[in-house]
Amino acid sequence: MKTTFQVGERKVSVYPGPSGSPAVYLNCFEDIGDRISEILKEKECQAHSLVTVCGLDWNNDMSPWYCPPSFKGDDSCGGGADAWLEVMQEKIIPEAERYLDGTPSYRAIAGYSLAGLFAVYSLYVTDVFARAASMSGSMWFPDFQKYAESHEMARKPDCLYFSLGDREARTRNPVLRTVQERTEALAEKYRGDGIETIFELNPGNHFQDPEGRVAKGIVWMLSHGGKDER
Repeated sequence: MKTTFQVGERKVSVYPGPSGSPAVYLNCFEDIGDRISEILKEKECQAHSLVTVCGLDWNNDMSPWYCPPSFKGDDSCGGGADAWLEVMQEKIIPEAERYLDGTPSYRAIAGYSLAGLFAVYSLYVTDVFARAASMSGSMWFPDFQKYAESHEMARKPDCLYFSLGDREARTRNPVLRTVQERTEALAEKYRGDGIETIFELNPGNHFQDPEGRVAKGIVWMLSHGGKDER
């Protein structure tokens, strides 16, 4: 049975799975947990618990460091990812897992857009997540590729999933149009590091079928990477 609780302005929804199944943490721009849970059931996804968080200070919580606006009308990114990871580890994860039956076999993290960037970044800062899925992730983020290539992950993940829309790089914006090139380069790097990694293209631009793309990434992430024992 779904349970919700608040952490400040953030709403956390817990969708428990069978005892000891993996726990997937999904930071969301909007409250899409019910829809994601429904799609995963339709896809007969591997057993898991799902924990979604919405009501985020999106451009701050999901960004690893300051970034000026990337296009007209956009807000700057405040670089609050480290602080948000602390909240996740100290408040959200312990509270969410009170509603699960048993300890999860492992934890995974997933996200779309800036939350996809955050999911990958989190692997460098904490060893709490064993797998990650980044859908339409903001890998264009200034200096992130350089950071990823010059730092070691806190824990080598079992597997990594990346996807983009096939029209996302077709933009005049000189920053955003690097997204496919940089995502492919990172996926290649992680494969070279011995991590099971996939990069997929989906039809459409950044805003097409986000719920379906998120569910697709979670399904892949849960069905790959072998067995992980915490």
